[in-house]
Amino acid sequence: MNLAFRRRRRLLACAALSTALAFAPALGTSATGSTGSARALSTSRTEPQRARQADPVFAAPVSTSECRKRIGRGCYSPLQYRAAYDLAPLFARGITGEGRTIVIVDSFGSPTCQHDLDVFDRQWGLPHTAVDVVKWGNVPPFNPKDPDQNGWADETTLDIEAAHTIAPGARIVLVETAVAETEGPVGVPEMMSAINHLVNEGKGDVVSMSWATSEAEFPGFAQGDYTSLTTLRYAFANAARHGVTLTASSGDGGGHANRLDAAWPAGDPLVTAIGGTELHLDDAGKRLAPDSAWAGSGGDHSKVFDRPSYQNPVRKVVGAHRGTPDISMAASPNGALWLYSSYDPARVGWTAGGNGTSEASPLFAGIVALADQAAGHRLGVIDGLLYRLYGHRGSGIVDVTTGRTGTSGFSAGPGYDQATGLGTVDADLLVGALARQSAR
Repeated sequence: MNLAFRRRRRLLACAALSTALAFAPALGTSATGSTGSARALSTSRTEPQRARQADPVFAAPVSTSECRKRIGRGCYSPLQYRAAYDLAPLFARGITGEGRTIVIVDSFGSPTCQHDLDVFDRQWGLPHTAVDVVKWGNVPPFNPKDPDQNGWADETTLDIEAAHTIAPGARIVLVETAVAETEGPVGVPEMMSAINHLVNEGKGDVVSMSWATSEAEFPGFAQGDYTSLTTLRYAFANAARHGVTLTASSGDGGGHANRLDAAWPAGDPLVTAIGGTELHLDDAGKRLAPDSAWAGSGGDHSKVFDRPSYQNPVRKVVGAHRGTPDISMAASPNGALWLYSSYDPARVGWTAGGNGTSEASPLFAGIVALADQAAGHRLGVIDGLLYRLYGHRGSGIVDVTTGRTGTSGFSAGPGYDQATGLGTVDADLLVGALARQSAR
């Protein structure tokens, strides 16, 4: 079964949601052609057009209420995220991620990522940040008509703009690899060697991985031989030794409560698995209701990894195996982050396209960058700190108690659950709590 969350899967979720909410055409640039799946699924020819109808291009962002009128779903700005996640007090104290570096790893990257971030910044009044692009291997020239490259450029845009939304003062390093990551080990060795190199060079405090692949897709899994996966962990072990935090998306398939087969790298004990929530905000970013579990958020039990010691407090939920996710942030298409992109000449402009757990991972990587700055040092493998804060008042971990994931997934409820993990975040409180805990 394909558990790797895909850009196309996220867009098709938008299409399904828009249909359910009585889709109405939006005003903006017409959209034709391929969806540009970063890791393409076998889908019918009708799906790309459905997906693009659900994610039309706007000449300029509109309000959340107007977005609901035009495309039948919400859309949020970085300023609404600032209010929803309680970032303003941190920014007022100068905690913006300054002096810290977020590494983003994507196949192929985007040739317009710096220009697009600059437009994004001017629109929302965010500070300029230079994106340091590292090409790892023989990265091919960008071709917007290539669906893999187009889709990865879309993913790259999301990763950069989402991370910058949360930590506008942090430096961003984009690693572009030359082989597309697909299911199983394909494309993963290149990503691991790139991460390992940057760790050795000291060029990163937190690494965000907005990709996932099923454990079961690695050779030998059915026979109980996991070495084709575990031999790729060297980069993660090296990151842990250097105090670098790793975050990864938990997947967009909704999880499976009765299967041992987690999305990797989220299911790795050295990685913080980031699930997805749905925000319910008004035009100013004020919550209309508490966050709920996003239906597509991945949650699973690993067959490769036993329960790590930091999950002992939730052993009654996860059992003997590593459980995901650990914590969650915004991922629902109904409330997607506004993104600007120009890599595809046929789709230049603004889309409410920031969603899926591939949004949640860079969002939380931004939280880590803020906490690193507040602490004055790297936090390293952060899971132990998060589970130590579990259940403590004022920790900044906000329980999510409503919603469920997938037909075979999990229900959110009081305490830890595999719909949203420990919950979501109040950034001001969590950053302070992490900084204090890391000093002990």
